[in-house]
Amino acid sequence: MKNRAEYSQLIELTLAGSRDAYGELYEATISDVYRTVRFLVSEPSDADDVVQEIYMEVYRSLGQFDTSRPFRPWLMGVCMRQIHAYRRKGWRQLRILKKAEQRGQSMEYDFAGDVLDRLLNRGLLESVNRLPFKLKQVIILHYLQEYSQEEIAAILAIPLGTVKSRIHAALQRLRRNRKADTIKIGKVEELHES
Repeated sequence: MKNRAEYSQLIELTLAGSRDAYGELYEATISDVYRTVRFLVSEPSDADDVVQEIYMEVYRSLGQFDTSRPFRPWLMGVCMRQIHAYRRKGWRQLRILKKAEQRGQSMEYDFAGDVLDRLLNRGLLESVNRLPFKLKQVIILHYLQEYSQEEIAAILAIPLGTVKSRIHAALQRLRRNRKADTIKIGKVEELHES
């Protein structure tokens, strides 16, 4: 990860016309951006489109970035605005035929590094994915991207209390889902033992 001074230097070079500097900025941030988008946009081809829109917007807006502030929260703000734009535009309707062809396939998360981790966390990932968008959004930013609640409030342009209540509501739902899944597993085991 780069520090604030390194980001500021890359931004200045990019604004001066250096494509290499923008490429380095892209390489330093793409994995976090893609992981966040992939969690919040279920269709991989749509996620790719959203990521492309994010980096086009970053390039257009870079001149407005205040280098006295941290870059990554600003980038996540751009990311969230583009995800909201995706949701408003209804890009999903444009992909109805493609989804119908893939209907039987389960969603795979390519960003998990270790296969064992993927298998162990699949239930949790599926539970997070079933959360309403506003709850899923704060969970992804807080626990996956490790932003503070204050940073999330700034990124999403919502009050800190709203961030806290959404995190609390999301965690309650996840606990409730885990409890329901445990009860189902217990009933299956009881039937199997009989």
